[in-house]
Amino acid sequence: METEIRELLVDQLKDAYSAEKQALRCMQKTAKKATAPALRDGIQMHIEQTQVQIERVEEALGKLGSKPGRKVCEAMRGLVEEATNEVEAHDKGPILDLVIVAGMQRIEHYEIAAYGTDVALAKALGEAAVVNLLAQTLEEEKQTDLKLTEVTEQHIMPEAMGGAEAMGGAAKPAARASRGASAGAKPQARGGKTGRSKSAAA
Repeated sequence: METEIRELLVDQLKDAYSAEKQALRCMQKTAKKATAPALRDGIQMHIEQTQVQIERVEEALGKLGSKPGRKVCEAMRGLVEEATNEVEAHDKGPILDLVIVAGMQRIEHYEIAAYGTDVALAKALGEAAVVNLLAQTLEEEKQTDLKLTEVTEQHIMPEAMGGAEAMGGAAKPAARASRGASAGAKPQARGGKTGRSKSAAA
């Protein structure tokens, strides 16, 4: 049974290696399209973290007597494809920033789940060095998820809502002006009718 658990952990780490490589490429493209400085900085910071995380997975595999290989993480492929399609469907601005955060947090949640399982497997096998490597990455993924929520609440959402309110505020004066013009036209119409009536009487 222990051999099977070890093989499972190795397989899971190969999957994690592929997932991190795919996520890294996705973030490198996405960072260029983010508008909010806090979001751009956050993505750049996680790009740097991810490069280290890839090295950790490779090191963990080495401690288990294996290498990354050519396995492709299909789950991450789907998450990246979905995130990319959604980003391409929006123009640059606060709404696109919200879309970027949504895609990144889906990826983070997947990675948190995966690394949580990997840490549990490594603990069961008594692989303390592997546990230490993966636990560092797991904590970083959790912190990135929290940071994305913080950036959204403090920077992106106020900008998105402020833009919507500004558009709504501009529409209200226009509507009032339109109603005022319509109200001003009515007496003129009544006056016209009265004039024609007097002319007919004469």
